[in-house]
Amino acid sequence: MLLPLYQIDAFTDRIFAGNPAAVCPLTEWLPADTMQAIAAENNLAETAFFVPRAGAEGHFEIRWFTPAVEVELCGHATLASAHVLLRHLNFKGQEITFHSKSGPLHVSLQDNGRLTLDFPSRPPQPLATAPDGLIDGLGATPLKLLAGPDLVALFNSEAEIRAIHPNQAHLAEVPYRAVIVTAPGSGDIDFVSRFFGPRVGVPEDPVTGSAHTTLIPYWAEKLGKTELRARQVSPRGGDLWCELRGDRVLISGYAVTYLKGEIEIG
Repeated sequence: MLLPLYQIDAFTDRIFAGNPAAVCPLTEWLPADTMQAIAAENNLAETAFFVPRAGAEGHFEIRWFTPAVEVELCGHATLASAHVLLRHLNFKGQEITFHSKSGPLHVSLQDNGRLTLDFPSRPPQPLATAPDGLIDGLGATPLKLLAGPDLVALFNSEAEIRAIHPNQAHLAEVPYRAVIVTAPGSGDIDFVSRFFGPRVGVPEDPVTGSAHTTLIPYWAEKLGKTELRARQVSPRGGDLWCELRGDRVLISGYAVTYLKGEIEIG
């Protein structure tokens, strides 16, 4: 069986930056263990698989796998999947709806070429005590902790975020999907972040759309504004244009194709 495979750099307008995602369009679902094996073979933070939804033009079912596990929400691989549909599979509309374990996720193409994700907002709540592994894992003590689907550690400055050299073994002890570190940005960047997810097989994710479903509501309230610019300051780096809109967040960015080909499975 030959399957198409694309590798897309998301949240960037140039290759070798942003977050690489593998995208595998399907006509029907493969067994979950086969999709997990493909994701492990790709060895990227995420591999997305999607199939058309019967009787609903512009609607697709989507699933995402890290090299280790299936996840319930992924931003950059959803952005990459929309890019594949629009750039390579001749999708003619301006909006795509992906149906997922996290509900319907809308992606729209903007006149400036950016793709905009419409995702649920997941505001964090204060966390009083640092869980085991966090301080040793970061090698730094945060100002404040918040908890959502991920643990969020707040720092004073971008310099502190960039200086973190994580101990992944200790961070894997933290009982959350991942640890996000974040701080105010500078210039036209409102906030910066990094994302560490050793528990799900992703030591550091270059640019994490799903993390911003938690970061956007926090920074929107903190800064008193609903439209924000964000930068994930991983070694590859990526830029996001963000908006809080009620109980939803809009996350926009560019995407570029790195490769396209086929995989062969028995």
